[in-house]
Amino acid sequence: MRLLTALQAAAALAVAVRLAGGRRRRPALAPVRTASPRVSVVIPARDEEARLGPCLSVALADPDVAEVIVVDDESRDGTARLASGLGAKVVAGTPLPEGWVGKQWALQQGVEAAAGDVVVTLDADARPAPGLFGALAAALGEYDLVSAGPRFVCEGTAEQALHASFLATLVYRFGPIGPATPPPPHRAMANGQCTAFRRTAMLDAHGFARVRGHMADDVALARTLAADGWAVGFLDAGGLLEVDMHDSAAGVWREWGRSLSLRDVTTPDRQAADLAVIWLTTALPVLRLLAGRPTRLDLCLLAVRTLLAGALRGSYTRPGPGVLLSPLLDPLTALRLTQVTLRPVRDWRGRAYPAVTVASHLGSGTAGARPGPGTAPGPFTTGGRSAQPGRSAAR
Repeated sequence: MRLLTALQAAAALAVAVRLAGGRRRRPALAPVRTASPRVSVVIPARDEEARLGPCLSVALADPDVAEVIVVDDESRDGTARLASGLGAKVVAGTPLPEGWVGKQWALQQGVEAAAGDVVVTLDADARPAPGLFGALAAALGEYDLVSAGPRFVCEGTAEQALHASFLATLVYRFGPIGPATPPPPHRAMANGQCTAFRRTAMLDAHGFARVRGHMADDVALARTLAADGWAVGFLDAGGLLEVDMHDSAAGVWREWGRSLSLRDVTTPDRQAADLAVIWLTTALPVLRLLAGRPTRLDLCLLAVRTLLAGALRGSYTRPGPGVLLSPLLDPLTALRLTQVTLRPVRDWRGRAYPAVTVASHLGSGTAGARPGPGTAPGPFTTGGRSAQPGRSAAR
């Protein structure tokens, strides 16, 4: 019992240190207009006919956007027809090479087809607001890779409660979005729903090829490039970007829950430590409270978790009671994280992918020739280190 108390106290201290970083966060992105249209928006899309329209409409109308490219990843619905009809440039995705996950292959093709100096990638369920693309382009004056944290569209108390419980695990493991001091490369975070970078720099770094086998591709890319010396920024864009990820609590459990463990971008020892933090600081206090036997430390942790739930209301377009009720679902969330850590899910929309290993030192990959389409996936990288983007070229 004393050992459990000591471990819980250590986990609580780790969480306190991470949460304290929220006092010095970077300001949220604000609308910016560029001098001339120079942004290429790339949207990978597989069977996205039902969700793509709102994303495309705003992107196509934005004066900072020079072109919108939809990479039709062998869709079985009318994705390509819809995109073309709205005015986007449609790239017909070629068959998936061995060793590649579909999204990375689609992004690789989209970036190669882009003409703009700056590339912004968007998921089909993203809802950008005017000024987002100019703000991301401006942020590349300070960073080499930027990803944007959105506000989430969650309808229904159960969906919102589960989503907020999952979201809290990211904050407890990695701290709030927009840290003033960049984390070490192996703890870098990113949101693949919206990223921005210089096209030439990304192609020179072979970024998507080096993380081609990863399901958590956004975090793998951020950690790999951060280890190369890239300045990676994960910034709050809640006022400029919304994402409608799921349509039910079951969808949140099934789809978002599968990736939150970050199994294929985290070494086993760090995964064990992260899981321990979640169980000791979120799940255990709730279980003890329900059993009528909370300790003083449990009550303190429950108070902190309740305060975080209040803070997370700003992460939702229409926050309801579900966000404040989310701590009650923390034991279920810890269980889901444990489940997908032990039995990772590696299939998506009719495709199944082989497992990849995790490099203990990121950025030890190749800077030479781009890996060919048939090359088997490596850990994060494939053999030497790619150069850091030239500061003048990236500015």
